[in-house]
Amino acid sequence: MSDALNLPAEARERAGKGASRALRRDGRTPAVIYGGKEEPTMIHVEQKELVKQLMTGHFMNSIVNIEIGGKTIKTLPKDVAFHPVTDRPTHVDFLRLSADSKVDVAVPVVFINEEKSPGLKKGGVLNIVRHELELVCPADSIPGEIEIDVTGKDVGDAIHISEVALPAGVESAITDRDFTIATLVAPSALKKSEGAAAAEVTEETETEED
Repeated sequence: MSDALNLPAEARERAGKGASRALRRDGRTPAVIYGGKEEPTMIHVEQKELVKQLMTGHFMNSIVNIEIGGKTIKTLPKDVAFHPVTDRPTHVDFLRLSADSKVDVAVPVVFINEEKSPGLKKGGVLNIVRHELELVCPADSIPGEIEIDVTGKDVGDAIHISEVALPAGVESAITDRDFTIATLVAPSALKKSEGAAAAEVTEETETEED
């Protein structure tokens, strides 16, 4: 699981676009905490600290402990809005978590034991279909990544979600099919696949222009 992050905050006394603009001019980012059968809590946080935490790369998959008014609220970031020009965060939504909460998160996958894959050893290529998995996890045990073992995988093999050993209490959010996460292909097959995809995009573009 990604380490929990701590984010100091202050209560927002006024709502509205004017008040939000004033906060941003002062280097603050408006935010809201909702959920948990409680009324939404309007807050604002220091923009520099928020950007620093966003730069960790795992902000959206981390528990964020928001410190406000002498108490700590355990949350999970659900949405971050960015300015279209400066790319600075302009607003954040946080989901309030309880001890028994379950949350939907996107968790990155990493592939291990590539040296034990016959297909990769003879020049095959791992064609990754999904770089992240949509998972339902207990709020207090969100995995930082999911390891997928490619031991014994040969060219032509596919890795499906049913083969992946998920941590205890963690389930796939997609339950209606045994979806593919990656395939092992010959380099020529990958080039052919990429060429077909490029041709399809070109054809679609020409159709739109017509």
